Amino acid sequence: MTSTQEEPTELNPPKPDEAGGPDFEARVARIRRRLERLIGIAATEGNALVPLRNGDEIFAAMLAAIRRAEHTVDMMTFVYWKGDIARRFAETLAERARAGVRVRLLLDGFGSRLIEAEQLAAMERAGVQVAWFRKPLYLSPLKQNHRCHRKVLVVDEETAFTGGVGIAEEWCGDARNEHEWRDTHVEVRGPAVDGIAAAFAQNWAECHDELFDERDRFIDHRPQGDAIVQVVRGSASFGWQDMQTLLRVMLESAEERFRLSTAYFSPDTYFIELLCATARRGVEVEIVLPGPHTDKRVCQLAGQHHYEELTACGVKIYQYQPTMMHAKIITVDGVAALIGSTNFNRRSLDHDEEVMLAVLDREFTATLDRHFEADTAVSELIRRDRWKRRSAVQRIREAAVQPIRRFL
Repeated sequence: MTSTQEEPTELNPPKPDEAGGPDFEARVARIRRRLERLIGIAATEGNALVPLRNGDEIFAAMLAAIRRAEHTVDMMTFVYWKGDIARRFAETLAERARAGVRVRLLLDGFGSRLIEAEQLAAMERAGVQVAWFRKPLYLSPLKQNHRCHRKVLVVDEETAFTGGVGIAEEWCGDARNEHEWRDTHVEVRGPAVDGIAAAFAQNWAECHDELFDERDRFIDHRPQGDAIVQVVRGSASFGWQDMQTLLRVMLESAEERFRLSTAYFSPDTYFIELLCATARRGVEVEIVLPGPHTDKRVCQLAGQHHYEELTACGVKIYQYQPTMMHAKIITVDGVAALIGSTNFNRRSLDHDEEVMLAVLDREFTATLDRHFEADTAVSELIRRDRWKRRSAVQRIREAAVQPIRRFL
């Protein structure tokens, strides 16, 4: 086998980052300590992570894990709608409950309102403990806007899943057409499972009297891999939040490249300026957003209001063409990655319960970067000169949604 790549020699040494050498390790350590001290959550070592791309991979892995459960299954989701995949999850959860496994299912009172009543009843008859997070009917007006947007599955306290996927037909398939949404989940084993389980427990405690029982073993985790992971939870409150700090640390730590994929892009002025500042200091800033198949046009308009300013700063914006882009991923310099339920919008940062993994792992980040490059290959780059000439009607629509952007 031949290769045109030069072999490392004394005159042509491998770059430290490419070899996983001292500079790479120093950058990992630097980002880790920034995250730990500024957010106040310790990162864990010894984790194994498997990125799962699109519904065919994601649902198969989640259902297989549930089927293997011997002790406990804890699952929460924002979206639980209708269709075959919803039925398969309901049947699998019910089967495990009938087998004596403790199964708990936490549904957001707004996002999961379309679940079929018969599926819900069948799960409850089988022994699945179902709880609802803040049903709108029973809430004060002040709480209506604060939803549980976390997606969490924890099986036997040993394996966890999180990411952007809801339980609905829209996520099935492999993003081959507009009916199969593009998304990413991650399977986690190791000490970081505890942080994901804590995200479930925090919301379950609000909805149910019993926080744990005799089937919770509180196991000690053995090392499963080499990934360093910090689990960050976001909750609705006033003032600056941990999720905002997480994004700020990543932007300000980027030295070469910052990549963002998000379903909903409507940040406040501060983060628009921070994206521009990052690009101005020489970092390549690239963003992949939904294109013609967005499911929330009003949110897209709120983000498009900033395209002219961002492209003027050198930010590259791509609109994904094949289907709805629903992933929530950030990578930085091939060193760090964020993945979870948080979008780059005011709703995720200010109003909703969210969970995000900050991952320091070369191989995992490289995989997400390859996925990003595959996504940009089927996306349309926003050209600044053309965008500046957009129609008056488009500009009016962008302006019209600005008063409500903090809720998008």
